Amino acid sequence: MSDLRDAAMSSKAWPFEEARKLLKRYEKAPPEKGYVLFETGYGPSGLPHIGTFGEVARTTMIRRAFEAISDIPTRLICFSDDMDGMRKVPDNVPNTGMLHEHLQKPLTSVPDPFGEFDSFGGHNNAMLRRFLDTFGFEYEFYSATEFYKSGQFDEVLLRAVECYDEIMAVMLKSLREERRQTYSIFLPIHPETGRVLYVPMKEVNAKDGTVTFDDEDGREWTLPVTGGNVKFQWKPDFGARWAALDVDFEMYGKDHSTNTPIYDRICEILSGRKPEHFVYELFLDENGEKISKSKGNGISIDEWLTYASSESLSYFMFQKPKTAKRLYFDVIPKAVDEYHQQLRAYRDQDVAARINNPVWHIHNGNPPESKMVVPFAMLLNLASVAGASDKSGLWGFIQRYAPEASPETHPDLDQAAEFAVRYFRDFVAPERQFRLPTDQERAAMEDLVARLKAWEGGLDAEELQSLVFAVGKEHGFEPLRDWFKALYEVLLGASQGPRFGGFIALYGIDESVTLIEKGLAGELAG
Repeated sequence: MSDLRDAAMSSKAWPFEEARKLLKRYEKAPPEKGYVLFETGYGPSGLPHIGTFGEVARTTMIRRAFEAISDIPTRLICFSDDMDGMRKVPDNVPNTGMLHEHLQKPLTSVPDPFGEFDSFGGHNNAMLRRFLDTFGFEYEFYSATEFYKSGQFDEVLLRAVECYDEIMAVMLKSLREERRQTYSIFLPIHPETGRVLYVPMKEVNAKDGTVTFDDEDGREWTLPVTGGNVKFQWKPDFGARWAALDVDFEMYGKDHSTNTPIYDRICEILSGRKPEHFVYELFLDENGEKISKSKGNGISIDEWLTYASSESLSYFMFQKPKTAKRLYFDVIPKAVDEYHQQLRAYRDQDVAARINNPVWHIHNGNPPESKMVVPFAMLLNLASVAGASDKSGLWGFIQRYAPEASPETHPDLDQAAEFAVRYFRDFVAPERQFRLPTDQERAAMEDLVARLKAWEGGLDAEELQSLVFAVGKEHGFEPLRDWFKALYEVLLGASQGPRFGGFIALYGIDESVTLIEKGLAGELAG
């Protein structure tokens, strides 16, 4: 344990860098509340998407890194702002017509368009929790509606009434002139319509803990700020939540970064200590646009898990959190194979290298052994040439290549074979474009066929790779990758592919000869 802690104190892995900042926060004395509190916030205005859950995955990685260097207990709260008013009807849910009459109501007061839960907020909270549970996250779920109505927010709300002018001064500096005229840090919930009102305050009474305002029809109302009658605007809500819960750490996307000084200052005005922050870059869809919950662009949680394991998604989340990344279907095979490469590397690494390895952070220091004796990218190409409609169609090839493997002894490979068939069917097959070889390519492929027919070296992938390499070199391909690109385009209908020697070893010598002959005869491009 001491070796691990010593290595962690100098590790350059970003979760340990953040964990050391948290440790420094309490270098003079441990937290009075008895634990370090991590928080991640969630705005359930649409169906959950992967970008949101990246926050929980990454926050958990920092939490586990902190636990490796400190004995202070930790907690993680997932806070859902489900009292937020529904500003627009999402376009990726059913029964959108009936939602229009509930605009501006708190999400927990809007009927569930799916007809499964008490409210739309309840539905989206359940989707969030289902996903977190899929990953096995350890967390405590907080609902803003419950937090406001139960009185847990009352003390901070009353303090905000007392400090109203000071908090308003912070907010008004960040607003355009027209917005300043009607802005208030408080949003009352209309006692009759149940809608969240964006109206100016006529009076804020610190003695009574009340606010007075006119509704849209000009009627005057006075409400206590406590008990769920009033909620904070979203920017003050950040700082108020930090103060109420004594949050030590929260991460959020780059789109929030300019608001950090506002959140921090409001927290301090409300007698809180600002937390440590981590700002990550945003995920982009295939068009380079920011992923949006309401648009439903990019890739959903369920879609990723249809084609790959949850661990591969955690691996994707670990990589370069401060770099913007495309989050679309074509990133999945690469994430799967790199995850298993790291698992294989982990076995032979020392402590210092292990804690820098992503799989240490994905599996809380106890990663499993990889049984992926065939890369995912190779399985995709095998599914292509074998015309496999289910994973059993791949296992015959896999077991000839790796006789010791079976679905029972290699469950991750068995799962990957099923994922590969699905991924090939949905994404690779529709995009394949075969072509005929050029004269130079034809001569090289005919040579390769002749050498494979005379081959007596068995199914050694490296030796076969050397053979393919030698053919390309002797036929004057410069750069040599043009030779491999030609093999992929003529035989697989794609411009990229696996190590071709490994592919021959997996698919079989005779089968590979037949495939090349079909490509030469124009049967694949026909």
